[in-house]
Amino acid sequence: MNGVVGGQRRQIVVPDLGLDDVPIRLSVWLVRRGQRVEAGEPVVEILAGPATVDLSAPDDGVLAEKLVGEDEAVEVGQALGVIRPL
Repeated sequence: MNGVVGGQRRQIVVPDLGLDDVPIRLSVWLVRRGQRVEAGEPVVEILAGPATVDLSAPDDGVLAEKLVGEDEAVEVGQALGVIRPL
């Protein structure tokens, strides 16, 4: 689930993985801030219990902001970063 932010900027959001009461952490960013990405390209990896999940860019653009750092706890629906269109 990805949200639209002012203009056409899109958020990278933690999806509901259907894992109740399982802590979720942002493991690692796979791209640098300012790096160009394509829709569907993995940009961040999260850990949910034993599962590792890659989250992809919702659109073509540039990773404009990282809202959460590596190894931080996150919640379903929380914005992790923002993609700015080219």
